[in-house]
Amino acid sequence: MKLITAVIKPFKLDDVRDALHEIDIHGMTVSEVKGYGRQKGHTEMYRGAEYVVDFLPKLKLEIAVTADLAEAAIESIINAAQTGKIGDGKIFVTNIEQTIRIRTSETGPEAI
Repeated sequence: MKLITAVIKPFKLDDVRDALHEIDIHGMTVSEVKGYGRQKGHTEMYRGAEYVVDFLPKLKLEIAVTADLAEAAIESIINAAQTGKIGDGKIFVTNIEQTIRIRTSETGPEAI
């Protein structure tokens, strides 16, 4: 089992969700986060004063999948979230040692 963590631009969420539904992945956790990378932020005007926005709003998606679905999920996220501009985001893939569904005590891939 794999945990796919993707950090994407907020307006791409619906596209990514639809792309994952097409390959039968129906569950994910979404968190609103802020951060920066090469994009580094930008300046904005507020009430006539200029200020620097260091941390940009992003969404962090966490998707648990079986190992055989991991590559298809990654490709779907890339295709749906990519704009070709700086700040498109990152994808991190980690191994899941154990998964347990609290309600039924199911474990392993059945718990996903």
